[in-house]
Amino acid sequence: MPILPENVEPLLAAALEFLAAVGEPEEVLRRFARAWDQGEVGPAAFFPSRGRVGLASLPTDFGLRAESTSFLAYGALRPALDRYFAGCRIHLTERSWDLGVCPYCGAPPGFGDLTDAGQRRLACHVCGGGWVFPRLRCPFCGTQSSKDLVRLEAVEKEEGYFISACRQCKAYVKELDRRIRWNAGSALIEDWGSPHFDVVAIREGYWRPIASLIHLARRA
Repeated sequence: MPILPENVEPLLAAALEFLAAVGEPEEVLRRFARAWDQGEVGPAAFFPSRGRVGLASLPTDFGLRAESTSFLAYGALRPALDRYFAGCRIHLTERSWDLGVCPYCGAPPGFGDLTDAGQRRLACHVCGGGWVFPRLRCPFCGTQSSKDLVRLEAVEKEEGYFISACRQCKAYVKELDRRIRWNAGSALIEDWGSPHFDVVAIREGYWRPIASLIHLARRA
């Protein structure tokens, strides 16, 4: 069953309003909204593709930043994609997927958890999926070199929270040890509730493909 524009429009409208509130140029948002209303773009424009979320032409055609595009993707598509993939999630075993992208929609990870069993479970913000991934491997470039894999922490440490970063590709993902923070919220809530860790990573020169609140508020 295809994901129809009318099925995601209420959430897309709310996401566009949020972008306007954090400073996305109104002309950019109006241009995109106009194209959406005229059927020139649809839900598929936000689908993940190799190395990115959303069509590569969106920044050129509408001026949407990559950060804004990824936010619109998971802000508008997640409920629809979660329902779409619900029937196939049971077929993915814990060790049957070894890539650093979501096995369902292909998006890069937005957050990471250490489970009660000590496994690293990456979370997809775009479709709500999750998968087990090696703790000593970068999900973005695949390196397993111990000299390239680093852990960053805020000046005021919060037990159980940390940043996994890669010196080779300069990407990072925030993670939470749920053996310590057993009563923490979902991956998406914890991600959005910890912008100070993004500040630490940004100051050290690291990036992430899925936008956080800090990335949306920062202007180039």
